[in-house]
Amino acid sequence: MVVFRYLIREILITMAAVTAVLLLVIMGSRFIRYFADAAAGSLPVGLVGSLMLFHMPGFLQLILPLAFFLGIMLAYGQLYLNSEMTVLQACGFSPLKLLGISLWPGVFTGVLVGLCSLWLTPLGLATNELTLQQQSAQADFSALSPGRFQDFGSGRTVYAEHLSENRSRLENVFISEGQEGSDDSSHVVTRAESGYQVNDEQSGQRYLVLSNGHRYTVEPGGNAAERLDFATYAFRLESVASERDLDDVELQSTAQLLTRDDSDARAELQWRLSLALMIPVLTLLAMSLSRVDPRQGRFAKLLPAIMLHVVYLSLLLSAQEAMRDGVLSTYIGVWPIHLAFLLLGLWLLRRTFGQRRGR
Repeated sequence: MVVFRYLIREILITMAAVTAVLLLVIMGSRFIRYFADAAAGSLPVGLVGSLMLFHMPGFLQLILPLAFFLGIMLAYGQLYLNSEMTVLQACGFSPLKLLGISLWPGVFTGVLVGLCSLWLTPLGLATNELTLQQQSAQADFSALSPGRFQDFGSGRTVYAEHLSENRSRLENVFISEGQEGSDDSSHVVTRAESGYQVNDEQSGQRYLVLSNGHRYTVEPGGNAAERLDFATYAFRLESVASERDLDDVELQSTAQLLTRDDSDARAELQWRLSLALMIPVLTLLAMSLSRVDPRQGRFAKLLPAIMLHVVYLSLLLSAQEAMRDGVLSTYIGVWPIHLAFLLLGLWLLRRTFGQRRGR
């Protein structure tokens, strides 16, 4: 039992370290992207944290299989390098028993990956999409930053000197827009003391209502302008197509996919299952590739192993796209790929430890 706990602890610690590094890199790049959108005014800063949180299951479902694969290789590679694995095998730890021990953290990892791919990832993606669409439709100015020119949709550029404390009212507003329905190059410039948004419950449209201002229609290069003074003036804002992305198969739950009979749903369902099915196959591959001679070093087979994992994942993605395009039958699907790598893992295991036993 001591050896059992020791081997599992080595695998899990190494896997956790690899997961943390890869997650930091991937989430860092995504955070920079969201932060750039927030700096440009197209996304409220307060939403960045929640968007990152709901993206995390999608990152983990791809990171955990690779981290587990590398965790076995690095942990066992260190044991081979220190001749500890030789001592264990001399004490009766056969390759089959070692494989059985390795499958315990594999089951734990497979459950986590399955939980992410089958439930948490589609839920997180759908929540993010719904959050972004609600943010586009909500009646406040949380995406606007005072003192900056920002795009407000429909070709309008908005500048507000101040925002109220609850961010629902603009003060000292300047709006520049192209003249709709006109063949010339005239522009409309509007200046108002304040502005706020309202929703028309009957039509579902949003309006930006300006108070106490002036509206100028000018032509660039011309010396004349039309002026309109108003006490209240309303702009109709761009509507959001709330159903545009929510029908995507990536955003639908696994239960919804099971009720569908089209190729897109079957391809997505097989992809979600494949991420968990990779774990036992990767365990077989890692068992063979982790055995190194002390002269080779711990990282001797790391690069070939990573390339093998990339090929495995790329073939699964290609099969998914082929099923969606109708090139590959969904009844064949990704299963031949899993079978091929399973046979490869068994062959490598027999070749590696069979030769060792013969010697």
